[in-house]
Amino acid sequence: MRKHTVIGLMLACVLPLAAAAQTAKGKDKKVARDYANTIATLQTDLGDIQIKFFYDKAPKHVENFVDLSAKGFYDGTFFHRVIPGFMIQGGDPNTKKPETPQTQYGTGGSDTKLKAEFNDTPHKRGIVSMARSSDPNSASSQFFIVVKDSNFLDGQYTAFGEVISGMDVADKIANAPRGANDRPNQPVHIKKVQLSQAKSTS
Repeated sequence: MRKHTVIGLMLACVLPLAAAAQTAKGKDKKVARDYANTIATLQTDLGDIQIKFFYDKAPKHVENFVDLSAKGFYDGTFFHRVIPGFMIQGGDPNTKKPETPQTQYGTGGSDTKLKAEFNDTPHKRGIVSMARSSDPNSASSQFFIVVKDSNFLDGQYTAFGEVISGMDVADKIANAPRGANDRPNQPVHIKKVQLSQAKSTS
């Protein structure tokens, strides 16, 4: 009887541990996504901006942006730098915090640093590209949308997507009144990034 009792106790301990390990494994498992056919809709104060991605050109940058969006990372951030006739920049988590001084806008990011994936995509109007510091391999979460052809950026920044709807919204953001350091007087927020799947053409 004692032997059976000991075995029973051992099983009682092992089974919950196995179940816990399986649960933990499930939590760590990355969600399978069809990045190549993902569409991101930036729902802003002024309307929606829809983006398709160049997964074949910059896969790691696309995965990073989509995964951050899925976690709600961009929700509540705003476009902290706007330059008429050039671009609008957003994606800094520092802009979520009311107590953060404007001097720190543009310095925040996620825990990830991406290696550059420079490609042959020209920075024409509507292109979505990653902001970075002087280090080419420092892109994190901040991105910008080009509102006018800016080919001098080619080969210097990683273009990873393109606006397919809502450039009128991007233009409104770019042309908003601004102050020092290209900070908008009334920043436009990204209320939410909605992810959806486009129909595959393959």
